[in-house]
Amino acid sequence: MAEAEERYRRDVSRTYRGEGIVVLWEPKLCIHITNCIRHLPQVFNAGVRPWIDASAASAEEIAAAVESCPTGALSYERTDGAPGEQAGETTTVEPRTNGPLFLRGRIEVRDPSGRVLRTATRVALCRCGYSGNKPYCDLSHRAIDFKA
Repeated sequence: MAEAEERYRRDVSRTYRGEGIVVLWEPKLCIHITNCIRHLPQVFNAGVRPWIDASAASAEEIAAAVESCPTGALSYERTDGAPGEQAGETTTVEPRTNGPLFLRGRIEVRDPSGRVLRTATRVALCRCGYSGNKPYCDLSHRAIDFKA
């Protein structure tokens, strides 16, 4: 399988280590909102490989940038004893105009049989019905010109 195709397998993830933090990227969940790049371009740079340099900013700055990712494609673990990401008191659902549903909070995604697929604090769920990565958004709504 070519690398471009392999990155979209469900079990593919990449790990990037920095001082006090480990960043995990799950490409299958990434829909390129680019909040990470806008927050810390010296850490998140899609034009170079590896695209994440977890040594280019403090663990606190990187954690904040990762938490701005609405899909949960980026997550982190603190290795310096600082607390990790905390789910909010409430779970929120934000419908994006003609796009996915962004959820934040204590989230448990289950399949039709009740099996837990993911426990997370951030996810982007498909709203158009055409995602090839259901229940997660894969930007298929753009190809079909989905209108809410």
